[in-house]
Amino acid sequence: MTTGAYLDFCATTPVDARVAAVVLHFMETEFGNAGSRTHEYGLSAARAVEDARRHVAAACGAKSDEVIFTSGATEANNLALLGLAPHAATSGRLHVLALAIEHKAVLEPLEAIAEHHGIEIELVPVGESGWVAPDDLASRLRPDTVAVSTMHANNETGVVQPIADLAYVLADHPAYWHVDAAQTFGKLPGLDNERIDLISMSGHKLYGPMGVGALITRRRGYQRPPLTPLMYGGGQERKLRPGTVPVPLVAGLGEACRLALSEQTKRESACSAERLALVGALGRLHPQFNGDQERVLPHVLNVSLPGLDAEAGMMLLRDAVAISNGSACTSSTYEPSHVLTAMGLSEQRTQEALRISWSHEPSGVDWVAVADRLCDALR
Repeated sequence: MTTGAYLDFCATTPVDARVAAVVLHFMETEFGNAGSRTHEYGLSAARAVEDARRHVAAACGAKSDEVIFTSGATEANNLALLGLAPHAATSGRLHVLALAIEHKAVLEPLEAIAEHHGIEIELVPVGESGWVAPDDLASRLRPDTVAVSTMHANNETGVVQPIADLAYVLADHPAYWHVDAAQTFGKLPGLDNERIDLISMSGHKLYGPMGVGALITRRRGYQRPPLTPLMYGGGQERKLRPGTVPVPLVAGLGEACRLALSEQTKRESACSAERLALVGALGRLHPQFNGDQERVLPHVLNVSLPGLDAEAGMMLLRDAVAISNGSACTSSTYEPSHVLTAMGLSEQRTQEALRISWSHEPSGVDWVAVADRLCDALR
């Protein structure tokens, strides 16, 4: 079967061979339960979990005991936002700000706390640039704002939010700040900003295994964010996420974070080189790049090709490159991208939008040949 070169790395990444080796080791050799402290198998597993916790923490400048392992960023988002709802109710602060371009893994938990806890959700627009104006967010802060949720970079456009400026805006406000860093964790600096209270991440966006991620719960002084667990039944992960810790997945996540941090500069450089080749080849197609290209991740390109419907473009190229037209979590609905719509792009431009995302490894794609095929389709 011909599937084409994989270029949908925003949806998921392959597991790095070095990470896979770690996962397999803890599945086959050191397979103990980290909660079993009476024998060496369990103690070895517990050490592996704590080593992984340190590597995850190092990738965002946190302390290891601030890392709560989850099944991925979606669960981490839910734990952060649903977990703050009881505190909002008891404190009487019932206003939450979030960006209109947030992933559904943030928007849907927000809808749930609005419905079940009476919390007012206010979505902040971003405009065609794809990033929020700090002054706009500042103007919407209220004394009863209990939380602010902003993604670090968008999963469809790759546009990076002005984290340092937002931290300045929030410096003197007590709202808890949650950052969905699924697309940037280990890839982009900025998450070490101490004003960020909660950070969500996923292993499978970082060349780690699927089914594991983390929520960083950064302390303010000695106080942890006032989260209520979503599940009960054990004391694991500081009682915020009960259940047996999946040691092989957690160890793999730790290794993926360690590698990402040590190779960050090299990976970014390789991604930028691939971007230059791609953008250069598309030039004769009169591309419309969606989002501020001065603030975009080096491995993501969201582009509309005038006259070419995105679905037709993906079908045309399916034997050459595997690309998408947006979030893998919602692409099956065939609805217009809520991200591009929120940015104010026209319906036609939204329907023509393709998302191409690649890795630091050479793709092997002949971008000139890809452009030739697209040119033929537009004649």
